[in-house]
Amino acid sequence: MHTDAVNADVGYVPPPYPYDRLDELKPLADRHDGGLVDLSIGTPVDPPTPAVLAALGGSDSERGYPPSIGTPELREAAARWCAARLGVQVDSGTEVAATIGSKEFVAGLPHWLRLRTPERDTVLIPEVSYPSYAMGAELAGCRAVPVPADEHWSIQLDAISDADAERALALWVNTPGNPAGGLDDLDAAARWGRERDVPVFSDECYAEFTWDGPPRTILTQAGVDTAAVVRATVDGVVAVHSLSKRSNLAGVRVGFYAGDPELVHYLREVRKHAGFMVPGPAQAAAVAALADQVHVAEQRERYRNRLERLARIVGRFGPEPALPRGGFYLWAPAPQGDAWAFTRTLLTEVGILVSPGEFYGSAAADRVRVAAVLTDDALDMVESRLS
Repeated sequence: MHTDAVNADVGYVPPPYPYDRLDELKPLADRHDGGLVDLSIGTPVDPPTPAVLAALGGSDSERGYPPSIGTPELREAAARWCAARLGVQVDSGTEVAATIGSKEFVAGLPHWLRLRTPERDTVLIPEVSYPSYAMGAELAGCRAVPVPADEHWSIQLDAISDADAERALALWVNTPGNPAGGLDDLDAAARWGRERDVPVFSDECYAEFTWDGPPRTILTQAGVDTAAVVRATVDGVVAVHSLSKRSNLAGVRVGFYAGDPELVHYLREVRKHAGFMVPGPAQAAAVAALADQVHVAEQRERYRNRLERLARIVGRFGPEPALPRGGFYLWAPAPQGDAWAFTRTLLTEVGILVSPGEFYGSAAADRVRVAAVLTDDALDMVESRLS
């Protein structure tokens, strides 16, 4: 828990939201024609497909309460997508449910698991990772224990102590990883959890943007022929997916989780009582998005091209960052290890706003994250500023 989290007079005091800390730096980009180009948050900028927009506006589902677990159509669409893209068969009736995007699920999970297993108080998270893993633990009154990564930004399971494993409510893995683009051995993570009776939750929201090999999921075992659809291996594991990145639907807030039927049932029931419901039009839009792979292939090409061009731009002011193994972020070393100074340099010189690495863990304070979320026109403008 952060140092100022508890105050004797007012109780819990939330820490500053990481990205709000960048607001005071934004005027450094004012000197550039066209102003600031914000690459600090992974907000998609490309349009959804017409079919998705038509479903969003024409579902006729606005008046009634949507099912918290997801409509049968959404859960079936998610199951079909898992088969087509991940090569795994999941039961849409018992092993799939809807989420309001993925962030609320990530942040709320420790609280729900603590109710289920109150004798445990620890959430194991990647040492360099999305801030909501640690924040979810804090909001539930739990310990967030970082697990180190290797030189490829893959989680090192053998670094978890027996004492922390015994107290663990869950282990989070993230493949491809945010911010560093690492790929974990998900089969090893699932096996680690089963051997210790620790549920493993796999955040796979960037799966469609895996550059090193096909998309990975914790729902299948290593060595399985992904050209054929196999029955998912769901014991003790849950995969979490989102339409925000895959289909440029971050504003619609829809995703799903799939896996162990006992865990899925428990989370479904808790979420029903808490009122977590994806709006009906959003569920209809997700059905349309999951049925179309063409727009995803086009988006992959856009992100790959933008990553390559951004790497050359960032490399003009420091070491040129390597392209990620997955995801659409550059994980760039800062000159002299000073991420905040590098953030100011990039704002001043080319008007792009990036995120200092400390947002993703203290072990990342010498890097910045650069999100490839700018239109091609904006990218042309940034490149023109180099001269």
